[in-house]
Amino acid sequence: MQDYKAYLDETLDFEERAKDLVSRMTLEEKVFQTLYTAPAIERLGVKAYNWWNEALHGVARAGVATVFPQAIGLAATFDEELLEEIADVISTEGRAKFNAQQKHGDYDIYKGLTFWSPNVNIFRDPRWGRGHETFGEDPFLSSRLGVRFVKGIQGHDSKYMKAAACAKHFAVHSGPEDLRHSFNAECSTQDLYETYLPAFKACVQEAKVEAVMGAYNRTNGEPCCGSKTLLTDILRDEWGFTGHVVSDCWAIKDFHENHKVTSTPVESVSLAMNNGCDLNCGNMFGHLLMAVRDGLVDENTIDKAVTRLITTRMKLGLFDNPENVPFNKIGYDKVDNNEHKELNIKASRKSIVLLKNEGNLLPLDKSKLKTVGVIGPNANNRKALVGNYEGTASEYITVLEGIKEYLGEDIRVYYSEGCHLFKKSSQALGMENDRIAEAKTVCEMSDVVIACFGLDPGLEGEEGDQGNEFASGDKNSLNLPGIQEDVLKELYNCGKPVILVLLSGSALSVTWADEHIPAIVQGWYPGAQGGRAIAQVLFGDYSPEGKLPVTFYRTTEELPEFTDYNMANRTYRYMKNEALYPFGYGLSYTDFEISNVAIDSEEVAKGKNVLCTVNIKNTGSMPGAETIQVYVKVKQEGTPNPQLKGLKKVYLNPGELKTISIELQDKAFGLYDNEGRLVLHEGEYEVFIGISQPDERSISLTGKKPYKKIMRSAQTVIL
Repeated sequence: MQDYKAYLDETLDFEERAKDLVSRMTLEEKVFQTLYTAPAIERLGVKAYNWWNEALHGVARAGVATVFPQAIGLAATFDEELLEEIADVISTEGRAKFNAQQKHGDYDIYKGLTFWSPNVNIFRDPRWGRGHETFGEDPFLSSRLGVRFVKGIQGHDSKYMKAAACAKHFAVHSGPEDLRHSFNAECSTQDLYETYLPAFKACVQEAKVEAVMGAYNRTNGEPCCGSKTLLTDILRDEWGFTGHVVSDCWAIKDFHENHKVTSTPVESVSLAMNNGCDLNCGNMFGHLLMAVRDGLVDENTIDKAVTRLITTRMKLGLFDNPENVPFNKIGYDKVDNNEHKELNIKASRKSIVLLKNEGNLLPLDKSKLKTVGVIGPNANNRKALVGNYEGTASEYITVLEGIKEYLGEDIRVYYSEGCHLFKKSSQALGMENDRIAEAKTVCEMSDVVIACFGLDPGLEGEEGDQGNEFASGDKNSLNLPGIQEDVLKELYNCGKPVILVLLSGSALSVTWADEHIPAIVQGWYPGAQGGRAIAQVLFGDYSPEGKLPVTFYRTTEELPEFTDYNMANRTYRYMKNEALYPFGYGLSYTDFEISNVAIDSEEVAKGKNVLCTVNIKNTGSMPGAETIQVYVKVKQEGTPNPQLKGLKKVYLNPGELKTISIELQDKAFGLYDNEGRLVLHEGEYEVFIGISQPDERSISLTGKKPYKKIMRSAQTVIL
């Protein structure tokens, strides 16, 4: 049959069909398919497709969608099931919007089904502006949440993907933002495998993520989007990745313009393509025509890249009879509907971390209040709800609005901005601290004061984001910016009970507040419904259950140099100083008791899983959720502090008891060596099971000591 087109035969596998379609393209057609703005090839029935879309915490930059809490807030839930549920909603809304856009011929940027999320970089330094896009500082937590997010985005259909996820930015990428186009991140092989790669590996091998995005920087001298070590040796050869690799946007021109590892655009695109970068966010890959002409790139290499790209589009059902693709039936009524709004509020509540609650000041009893003061630059700040890479919500509820709505007409709510977020005056012509008289008056009029301070994405974010005031999006220090702490001290001096609500995407050094303010709540960037969720938690409709996915340090000065990628003295896994608030920490309004802790083995061995079981009972008076955390410490010189290796979120009514099981694989006890091998060392291991880290600060703050068991390995083996 002469007119038989294998690429249209839906009985064949996607890769076979993609190869057939690519074989029919001219070199020029193939080259232009490697650009994120892939043009139509009308003679082959190929539609135009724009690969660039974002879905970090909701469908972004394409109009109305559910705007969930920022990624760092989702990480604070420590809830794998919730992450997949949210990602499933995101991809449902993405499909609904895509179906509507396609109907009206809209093939623009941010209108496709290839979502460049999640960001699974490790938040190694709290000054990094983009840290709030990540799942925090821990490789295990980032892996677990990343895997479930990818599965939620891509779906579980036996044939088609609902949308394609992308793990980014590969690899060893976490600032500084203003140096990223020329920066060389130097790290040991041990740190590479122990810290910077695990979340990517899990997304590739467990979640079968469809895409991986390279980073802007160099890693150990190689630009990441053209790194043979990262893209060929590790990603494809070691891990068996079969999806496609996309460059970060305009990263390939950095090869010759900033990294200076190549001399010309043609050399740059050759380095990227030959080492496994398939898709160019940017326009440099147009130079591949000359690269082939000059013998720098074999046309067969381009064939492989385009085959991978077409395979992705085929997995999304874009070449098949629309009736055969189940996701084409998702209607626009699924966008931002009431069901998704409820999930959004739920996620926001679950992300809130109670850092301090002296004298059980929280929850507030509204029956005992006549007036409430809400003061601070984040009290009525919409930007501080959403973070970056955000969509457009149909409704935004700030903290002030949430409290007013919750309290209704019976309780008077007084409000003052208190101060500007980072400037010394709120009005351009005003004197320094020009809102302090108003703030003090509100304190005088109020029974209790809710102080809303922190950051917003204008102070921490990506280089080039509009409005970043500090250091290209990175923070200069961990302190509250501007005169916020001065104003907070004035509120405290007024003598009324003060609750500090922090909205930020990263750790802040609030040592003065920890010493003086009786109740402190970390709200992150809690999503478009965040004000409602915070009000519901403050007034006791829900017990806080969030845990910190990052360490809150005491000072900026104790941190290593921002440009130092050595993990020594970084994050809870390697730090020597005592934290202000440790990773994994978070209080509740209710109380939980752990009993009958058991580990089914004394021995650690290759190929052997270890089962941990624990009874947990809610002994308090409120329903609530707690996270069982399992940490492992290798008892040898120079090894990390106890590391998180197992977790389970459990919800309990008052008096309810559940038995929880957490299985540790052999690799939970392994550590990577300087050759990148996972080694199970002969000797002793400590296993800790509890509701926090086993460090002294966590024990002091929670009043609870994790259970500890010593285990042993009889020999050293490579896993």
